[in-house]
Amino acid sequence: MGLHCGIIGIANCGKTTVFNCMSKTKAETSNFAFSSNKSNIGVISVPDARLKEMEKFQPTEKLVPATVDIVDIPGLTKGSNHGEGVGNQFLADIRNADALIHVLRCFDDDNLPHIDGSVDPVRDMETIDLELQIKDIESITKKIARMEKAAKVGDKEAKQAVEVLKIYQEHLENMQNARTAPVKEEDKKYISDLFLLTSKPVMYVCNIDEGSIKDGNKYVDAVKKALEGSDVKILTIAAALESEISELDTDEEKQEFLADYGLEEPSVNRIIRAAYDLLNLQSFFTVGPKEIRAWTIHKGETAPEAAGVIHSDLQRGFIRAEVMKYNDFVTLGSENAVKNAGKFHVEGKTYVVEDGDILNIRFNV
Repeated sequence: MGLHCGIIGIANCGKTTVFNCMSKTKAETSNFAFSSNKSNIGVISVPDARLKEMEKFQPTEKLVPATVDIVDIPGLTKGSNHGEGVGNQFLADIRNADALIHVLRCFDDDNLPHIDGSVDPVRDMETIDLELQIKDIESITKKIARMEKAAKVGDKEAKQAVEVLKIYQEHLENMQNARTAPVKEEDKKYISDLFLLTSKPVMYVCNIDEGSIKDGNKYVDAVKKALEGSDVKILTIAAALESEISELDTDEEKQEFLADYGLEEPSVNRIIRAAYDLLNLQSFFTVGPKEIRAWTIHKGETAPEAAGVIHSDLQRGFIRAEVMKYNDFVTLGSENAVKNAGKFHVEGKTYVVEDGDILNIRFNV
């Protein structure tokens, strides 16, 4: 679908280690700030236990999970908006992301010096926010100047745009992010062409040491307190430990390793699922003897749009969608049983696909 998450954070917060846990692409890590001069791009498979569950009732040659692209953007620091450290090159990578995973350093390590001399994830979060806010103020200010010129010659739409843009400008100048600006949903169109850095949906990932897995630590507590009342997800991961787990050969070894630390699954799985949700995505399934596959669509999309994800011909020649619910299929055990129970539905072009729907598309081209 072309959507991707960007991983951001202060230098030496463990972003690349988190990226390596999530992605099939492995990037080089270093104890030195600014050691990377490019963003790392990878593909992550979205963990979904429903695939294996469906295989119990429909033997198949392969299981194909949904995927999302992810970009590990080298660490930012104070002055990045002026080109300090990695500078503007990577602010552009953030601008191109659809959502952000903000990794916060919540661990002590004398062998991995913090660029500011001490560990303080709240300060780090504010540093990154400030750098992005400054760039957004620049973008907003330039557009206000253009719209004011248009408003002077009687462009009513431009006048409305200026009013809305000034709300964003004041909000940003008060060190707040564009995503929380008090504007109506319909007025957000006036910033859509700016791709504001702080307008993107964000989740926070606290990178902890393995000793803090069970109860967290003072750094995580500080992050939670700072973000109290905001509608954002805060997750934790012991990235160094999970990097070791990801290198193990078999699922049995991984489960044994996880069990030693009281974990049912890698924390990275929760982060990936949360990122998928942050992008406003959901999965539907196709089920057959060749493959059971999870397909990715935006929440709220219709059956023809879902058909188009499989192949453009299916959307162009869409006739109807035969729909089973995942829970009905695994509870009743087969398509025939679902039909006999009266839970097999035939839906038309206006049907809004739900997460977990099993679809069979009928089409004619």
